Amino acid sequence: MKKNNFSHITTFMAMDTTYEEANVVVYGVGFDGTTSNRPGTRFASSAMRLEFDGLETYSPTLNLDLEDFKVCDRGDLELSIGNTDKVLEEIYEGTKEIVNDNKVPFMIGGEHLVTLPAFKAVYEKYKDVYIIHFDAHTDLRESYNNNKNSHATVIKRIWDIVGDNKIFQFGIRSGTKDEFNFALKEKHTYMEVSTINTFETIVKNLEGKNVYLTIDLDVLDPSIFPGTGTPEPGGITYRELENIFKILKNRNINLVGCDIVELSPDYDNSSVSTVAACKVLRELILIICDKLKFKN
Repeated sequence: MKKNNFSHITTFMAMDTTYEEANVVVYGVGFDGTTSNRPGTRFASSAMRLEFDGLETYSPTLNLDLEDFKVCDRGDLELSIGNTDKVLEEIYEGTKEIVNDNKVPFMIGGEHLVTLPAFKAVYEKYKDVYIIHFDAHTDLRESYNNNKNSHATVIKRIWDIVGDNKIFQFGIRSGTKDEFNFALKEKHTYMEVSTINTFETIVKNLEGKNVYLTIDLDVLDPSIFPGTGTPEPGGITYRELENIFKILKNRNINLVGCDIVELSPDYDNSSVSTVAACKVLRELILIICDKLKFKN
């Protein structure tokens, strides 16, 4: 089968292990074709590669160092232009290749719709997978602008695949009444509105389970993270997110796939949002690698 096309501009610091040797594979997906407000998330991974060199490889929060692990930055997946269905298929195929090679895919969006094909590829291997979702928005619409595949419908499309009792949403503070009823009244997903206080309890209940983690970075308050297409006041702080990292590290869950999405770097001229995204990337990769160390 023809290998999927990935291109490099530069490589994330300390993620230069060869694809064959790596346990975790990072790749960018520069797609924002269904963005409903301000576009620009297609530039996230390239902006992050430039800013990542400003960080250290060591995380004092986790007491882990990227230099101790085998991570491959595979570059950006080359995507078609102007055809959303084709792009979704290309993301699916690119992620499937990584999963089939027994590596953990870590995707950088892109808008949130890119999670759908990546999750589908992971789901084919791990049918029992659970989804942890951080976001400002519910993403549970049945359709948006007459489109069933949108960054506003992505979690609903994932629910169509996995059904009830599999999706756990945190930090949600924006959506339609129907979306909130779908989660809170009808209980098709677990949703904590605005806050993340029950996260540790949920993760404790998921110990021993396979988990796909998707973080829409607009879960952070726009005073911390203005560089996003649809900012929503009332979000969590980075310090709260840091506590999430500690919980993930210390609990026995199997992270089989991960993504961070919705950084739109050009809306923050200070680049602080991009740096924050880079730090989230570093912490999550370290957590995944640390878990693989014990698994292997």
